[in-house]
Amino acid sequence: MKIEKLTDNKIRIIIDLEELPEKDINMHNLTENNNKTYSLFQNILKEAEKQVGFKVQNCKLFVEACFTSEGYVIFTLTKYKNEPSKDYSQKKLKVKRRLISNSFTNAIYKFNNFEEFCTFCTYCSNSKLADLKCFAKTISLYEYKNSYYLVFLNIDTNFKYSNLFYITISEFCNLVGDSMTLKSKLDEYGKVIFKTNAIKRGIKYFSNI
Repeated sequence: MKIEKLTDNKIRIIIDLEELPEKDINMHNLTENNNKTYSLFQNILKEAEKQVGFKVQNCKLFVEACFTSEGYVIFTLTKYKNEPSKDYSQKKLKVKRRLISNSFTNAIYKFNNFEEFCTFCTYCSNSKLADLKCFAKTISLYEYKNSYYLVFLNIDTNFKYSNLFYITISEFCNLVGDSMTLKSKLDEYGKVIFKTNAIKRGIKYFSNI
């Protein structure tokens, strides 16, 4: 099990599916209200507090889960302050089966604001994604209608950390497509923030390292 701090209020837990039998649980148990699921999350929260200082007392907790094609289950836990926390035993965990695709040769992601982009850069700076020069030939950032678009062109589908990249970026923004039509619209109507090396420059100038 690996625990990663994404923001002060969000963490990600990556568990190899082969580890589940050791915890006397399987992937089907995760969709049910049972003591095994409750116990699993209690242990995860204790470990998260120990490793990254993620405390959930007096907080509402939102849990998302998905499976990857590499055989991992990934939990994303987000806490909302100043709201009563909910007992896991009273809430059914909804599991999303999401397969991570590495077949894109172009991709455009939308951040709701510049702060989200900066938070993503901060996370990348402390991970294996700090240097993505081999991932895509061009990585650009645009501002358009008060949102920010990160554009990747000529992606290397064999990039070593592509699965890690797709899993990570999905926690910070939304994939809006790979259409060159949208890219043309951004070129015509958007404002270029970084023409290239957008993540590297974001890390240099705006991340909180």
